[in-house]
Amino acid sequence: MLEPAKRYTGYKAYDYLEPGKDFREFDYAKQINRVPEYAGLDLSDDQTARTKRLLADELVISLHDHVQVFPEDLGQLREHIRQGREPTGYEGLSRSGLTAVFDNGMDGTCCISSDAGWKYTDVLFDLGVRMADLAHQDFVIKAETVADLEYAHQTGRLAHVFALEASTMIENEVDRLDVLYGFGVRQMGIAYSEANTLGSGLKERRDGGLTYFGERAVERMNKLGIAIDISHSGDQTCVDTIKASTKPVFITHAGARSVWPTNRMKTDETIVECAKRGGVIGLEAAPHTTLSPQHPRHSLESVMDHFVYCVDLVGLEHVSFGPDTLFGDHVGLHHAFAGNLSIGQAHAGVEFEEVEYVDGLENPAEEFFNIIGWLVKHDYSDDEIRAVVGGNTLRVLKEVWI
Repeated sequence: MLEPAKRYTGYKAYDYLEPGKDFREFDYAKQINRVPEYAGLDLSDDQTARTKRLLADELVISLHDHVQVFPEDLGQLREHIRQGREPTGYEGLSRSGLTAVFDNGMDGTCCISSDAGWKYTDVLFDLGVRMADLAHQDFVIKAETVADLEYAHQTGRLAHVFALEASTMIENEVDRLDVLYGFGVRQMGIAYSEANTLGSGLKERRDGGLTYFGERAVERMNKLGIAIDISHSGDQTCVDTIKASTKPVFITHAGARSVWPTNRMKTDETIVECAKRGGVIGLEAAPHTTLSPQHPRHSLESVMDHFVYCVDLVGLEHVSFGPDTLFGDHVGLHHAFAGNLSIGQAHAGVEFEEVEYVDGLENPAEEFFNIIGWLVKHDYSDDEIRAVVGGNTLRVLKEVWI
């Protein structure tokens, strides 16, 4: 793991407020060393030095993460969420080496006023409170343009891009996309497992594809400059969205169903169609998603089996990483919100051994050191590594963002 970034001054989330008076304080999970460091790479001194150099010098982008910190006691999770004040993990991010992160905030757990989640006012509250906190420090900056990402890279900062895993909260109001864009949202999913007014989610028994309203929403996202994500959409909705969009589409966090046959993974057809239109798939690492027959106990190695498969399928220029990690007990979160997150339907179809955490990809602080270390260990060139840890994503953003 890296030393803290020089720009980081030790700021903690909501330091500008008074705990106990302005908000309720919880005991939060450790951002550093919550679990043992990954021991599976066994890099030489030269390989370690090269890994650190690449992480420091290149523009490294996480296509999908949740960079907030969760309570140590997940029995308090819903009380914590209802407060609507999730803390950004600045300390952990300062050691990540990331240039930019697409942060999806509460998303499927956005249950401030309703256990069903995804309410428009709740999403706006979450976004606004998080932005207020970002504005009170100078290390993590709100990013809305490619120039913002480049500025962060040049100045030793971390660019934070607000994203949403579904468009459920817009209901049948296409103009709400403009409002969310105005708040700083620069990436949105179509559906999160459950169907909505745009299309079908991956858990549905039947996939009706992108709706007429969904086509309007895709057109508006293209006009606004909101990158489109199809990670949690049903198979037909994915292909329809790719074809309806005039801009490349992201699969920000998934893997290959040919490697691990669950609904949460993407078909070869979807991955190929995404690539044919210039898009990119980001490899997922949330617990019990991107497993493989070679590595059925979820770890960095399991995830990289999907990486190798996708590179062979569509070419290295269409593959990146969206690890989908967070600071805290991710497995416990899945148990606590299994219904909201459609865990049963997403992971059904295969038997797997439950792990306490994904070894090597446990949180945003460690993920890209280990990803780059794996690529170095397996003799990928600097140009290849530069592409998959940021360059491919940046290419798409230059076309999508306005």
